[in-house]
Amino acid sequence: MNTVSFKGEKRDVATKASVVRNSGSIPAVIYGGDVLEHFTVTHNDVKHLIYTPDFKMGEVELDGQKHRCIIKDIQFHPVTDNIEHIDFLAIEDGRKVKVNIPIKFKGVSPGVKNGGKLMQSMRKVKVKADPKDLVDELYIDISNLELGFAVKVKDIEVDGNIEIMASPSIPVASVEVPRALKSAEAAA
Repeated sequence: MNTVSFKGEKRDVATKASVVRNSGSIPAVIYGGDVLEHFTVTHNDVKHLIYTPDFKMGEVELDGQKHRCIIKDIQFHPVTDNIEHIDFLAIEDGRKVKVNIPIKFKGVSPGVKNGGKLMQSMRKVKVKADPKDLVDELYIDISNLELGFAVKVKDIEVDGNIEIMASPSIPVASVEVPRALKSAEAAA
């Protein structure tokens, strides 16, 4: 599991968020279980946690105490896209969490080898699992995927401790027949 560690500075709730932002920091809160802390972080501390297609867990240190967490919500400025506020969810073993995990492919599709185009319609899937069972990415085998067929959520390889929260019939990827092959078939 990829973990990004960073330090946060506790802040007084009476301090306005605009004052914190003007000083170059980002106001944040961590909550969950018996944890509720308001703090500030810098953009450089959290950028590897936010701007990535991968699933990463955070570990924030506040006054010498470390909290494992995931990002629950991020608020961006509507014009400048600067981060306005971050909500972190504190996680504990034994308490299940819902997260989005990226989907990766295994194998080579025979449909792609025959000239088809692999179209991925779902890049992440929401799962519910205990934090100790979370993985960085989930895999789906496309080695039997022919032209015009699709793989679905039910084909994702998961162990018994991870529950997928999406409908099993939703397509994840398909191999489309290109126009050149369609016209060649029509001519034949």
